[in-house]
Order: sequence, then C-alpha cells, then structure tokens
Amino acid sequence: MTVQTLYTAATGMTSLERKLDVIANNLANVETTAFKRGRANFEDLFYRHEKMPGAEDTAGQFTPVGISIGLGSRVASTQTDFVQGAFQHTGNQLDVVIEGQGFFQVTDPNGDTLYTRAGNFSRNANGDLVVGSANTGRLLEPPINIPEDATDVVISSEGIVSVRQPGSQQLTQVGQIELASFVNSEGLLKLGENLYAETDASGTPTQGQPGQDGIGRLQQNALEASNVEPVRELIDLITTQRAFELNSQAVQAGDEMMQIVSNLRRR
Repeated sequence: MTVQTLYTAATGMTSLERKLDVIANNLANVETTAFKRGRANFEDLFYRHEKMPGAEDTAGQFTPVGISIGLGSRVASTQTDFVQGAFQHTGNQLDVVIEGQGFFQVTDPNGDTLYTRAGNFSRNANGDLVVGSANTGRLLEPPINIPEDATDVVISSEGIVSVRQPGSQQLTQVGQIELASFVNSEGLLKLGENLYAETDASGTPTQGQPGQDGIGRLQQNALEASNVEPVRELIDLITTQRAFELNSQAVQAGDEMMQIVSNLRRR
C-alpha cells in the first residue's frame, strides 16, 4: 500500500463527511415551512492511466480494455429537490400555499428582490403584508395593504386579495399576489430564512398571476410542509455513516501496513 492509497481513501471520507452534513441539515429542517431537501452528488477524480484501452498486442490485436487507477471521489454538487411538500391546514387567513410551481416575491430592506415558498404572512404596523420573521420585515412584492378595520381576508386561487369591512357584506379587492418562476429553480442561491436569490444559473424570473402560464395556484388557510422524509433520511444517514467508517478503517489499515513495511526496511 502506498501513500497515494491513503490519499485516495481520504477523499472518500471527505466526500462522505459532506454528504452527512447535507443529510443532517435535511433532518434539522423536517419542521421548516416549505423547506426543500438537499442531495449530495459525487463524482470520481482523475485517473492514472497505466495502459490505455485499445493498445496493440504482439499479435497485432487491439486490447478491449486498459489499466486505469482512480484517485478518489469528491462532491460534484448539492441539488435542491423542489418536489411539492404536504399541505398543512392552519386556518390562518394569512397563510397561503403554492400548489405547483412558483415563488412568492419579497423585498429585502436593502431593496433586493428575494424569493420564497413559505407563505406564512403577517401584517406589519402599517398593515402591509410581510413574510413572518422575527428578524427582518420583508414586504410582499407587489405590496398589498390590509385595512386596519378588515374583518375578513380572502385570497383566491388566482391570487386576488379581498377584504370585508364593517357594515359591508361585499368584498373589496385590495391587491393581487404575483408569483415568480425560473427556468432552473435548482440554480437559485439558498440564503437561509426560507429565502432564495436569483443567480446566472437560475435565469431571470418570469412574473405572472397564479394559475397562468404554468405557474401554480394558491390555497388559503394552509402552509406547505417540508418535503423531507425522515425515514428516508435516516436510512441514508446510516448507510453513509457506514461507508465513512469503512473508508476510515481502510485508511487506518493502510497506515498500519506502511509502518510495518517501514520497520522491515530498517532491519
């Protein structure tokens, strides 16, 4: 066993450690509203080619295979699984779930437009709809103001927001929720706090009304649950941890063998 063997096994340990981090994050967000699970993808590293495929033998025939020694693995990417999460009925008039594709648009205090699947909205002191957060007040974009005396708030599947006020049985429209969609949602940058940012990989957003042009519809009084399946993640955790242990044992065994060889040479 050579030093290169130890380095090769060590790359596997590093890759598996990162996968364990991804799984741990998934499990930590089982109860996070609209959370989308991550998946670690591996790829093999460079190869040391001792003999190329198709070499000509002494009889003039070409060999069907060669001799290539791999030098380990690494994490190629972490993909976000945007599969729809289950719907949780809350009864809260300002809770909204997106059924299908699309993201709510919110404005960050610095003026940037961010995107989220979490529809747990609240009213701020001015009556504007904001994403429910204890840290930052992010306005829904385009902005929608709910009158202080509104007794009922009704949000249609097409995103029309209406209110009922005292002394009136009629609903008055106060705004229209628009959603954004991306050609490549997996290319969005995760920011934490259930937020995503546009990147060159995601492409520019296309805004539209819910239910039109492939954008999902809305459902009031409900929230989208995390799409993490705990049992699936636990199985993946156990198998990954076992693979990590095997790599660790291989490194340890290789180190012991190299020490034995070194001691024999000294004699």
